[in-house]
Amino acid sequence: MVDYNKLPAASKFFCGDLYRTMNEDLQLAGMSKRTVHGYLRAVRQLADWAKKTPDRVTEPQLRRYFLYLKNEKEFAYGSIRVAFSGIKFFYTRTCKRDFETLATMKLQRSKTLPEVITIAQVHAIIDACKVERIALFYWTAYSMGLRLEEARNLQVGDIDSKRMMVHIHRGKGAKDRYVPLPTTTLLWLRKHWVTHQHERFLFPADGRDHQQSAMSETPIATSTVQKAIGSIARKLKFRKKVSTHTLRHSYATYLLEAGVSLKAIQQFLGHSSLQTTMIYLHLTDSAEANARATIERLFRRK
Repeated sequence: MVDYNKLPAASKFFCGDLYRTMNEDLQLAGMSKRTVHGYLRAVRQLADWAKKTPDRVTEPQLRRYFLYLKNEKEFAYGSIRVAFSGIKFFYTRTCKRDFETLATMKLQRSKTLPEVITIAQVHAIIDACKVERIALFYWTAYSMGLRLEEARNLQVGDIDSKRMMVHIHRGKGAKDRYVPLPTTTLLWLRKHWVTHQHERFLFPADGRDHQQSAMSETPIATSTVQKAIGSIARKLKFRKKVSTHTLRHSYATYLLEAGVSLKAIQQFLGHSSLQTTMIYLHLTDSAEANARATIERLFRRK
């Protein structure tokens, strides 16, 4: 798994002042560690493909590179978006170039729907965890619809037990939000915190004895939780790719099926646009069923 706390390796075509300046530009722009890593890697890959430093890449070469990613490498939408965004950042912020390609290129969004698992399958994953802190991590992410990095970076001070809310302020795009805190989650978090008593992190990284340490300076490793959930899903024979993000998709789908408004779900998930949240309408037929019942009730002659 990728460690976003470390910068991607430089190469002989992308190193030194250019690499350092772009890294600084990304940090000054407020980008997350994951974005910094992805954008630097994207420019390094362009430079390695062109076999020259990125400040010497011409626009015709840039056009051929994007066609190479699309037609030969057959990059998925998400991968090509990261490559485009990273390269565009470099040529608009770090090494300014007036490339028309970057202004006119359009990315076709993939129309694939997110994977969702049933409530029973979520509980099966939790029950199959051999380590309690891993089970609690998945339950916390699931019960509040959190992204992986949001769950990893949860801190003691984020919990507002009086209002039964959690303050998410290390989320995607650095956007603050509050999400409801289920009582079951609060009680389990309290019980778990006693086992490590870290003054800052709810899920601190392992110490030398492979136990969560009160002295750890970082949260639990991304690889620790990502590898485990995939392995568990395979053992349970779910026959679909499951990640921690699947739990987030499932959270949103269940809320929608239970009658929670799209606007509220948008706020809980931290989506900037309601359009993003509307994808969950395609994962449930409850809204259509409710609409049918309402139509039958309203448009009836006695």
